[in-house]
Amino acid sequence: MANPLRHTPRFSYSDYLTWTDETRWELIAGEAYAMVPAPTTRHQGVQQNLAGLLFNHFRGKGCRPFHSPIDVKLSDHDVVQPDLLVVCDPKKIGEAAILGAPDLVIEILSPTSEARDRREKRQLYENSGVAEYWIVSPNGFVELYRRGEDGRYGAPLLARAGEALTSLRFPDLTVAINEIFEGIALERPPQPAPPGNP
Repeated sequence: MANPLRHTPRFSYSDYLTWTDETRWELIAGEAYAMVPAPTTRHQGVQQNLAGLLFNHFRGKGCRPFHSPIDVKLSDHDVVQPDLLVVCDPKKIGEAAILGAPDLVIEILSPTSEARDRREKRQLYENSGVAEYWIVSPNGFVELYRRGEDGRYGAPLLARAGEALTSLRFPDLTVAINEIFEGIALERPPQPAPPGNP
């Protein structure tokens, strides 16, 4: 969840490690983005539901799920904190950060992060070798992007409330969308007024 508070110098991971204030930051192409404000209760509820589903699924299977805050260093100028991720290569699990592309990254949209999650971070994950990227909308649907043999994400698979989504990277992982949003009041876009009403 990154707010576009930009700083023009090109920062590196070594710069990032010196920042001691309480603000959480991400680096994308060397630009620093402050992750404010704090996530909403809806965002936190969706994240907790997904974390539970992932931890239950991957228990004893060799891959490890993580949830934010955790640093993922994709390059010396790209350090992000995805909402959730799964790593199957134990060599990528460092003491202070995940070092390299996770197998699965999940971002939960919020008003301050949606544009970046859909553009800069989607491109970053694609270019960095993240095999699968899920975008979870507070409107009750999930988009799944899978990296093809050409190294590019194809058109997303889409699942809505009442449906289920099966991972392409992990074919034994099927998640019911209703479980992701269990106990969460969905955001709905404004409905148009009926014809004839002001």
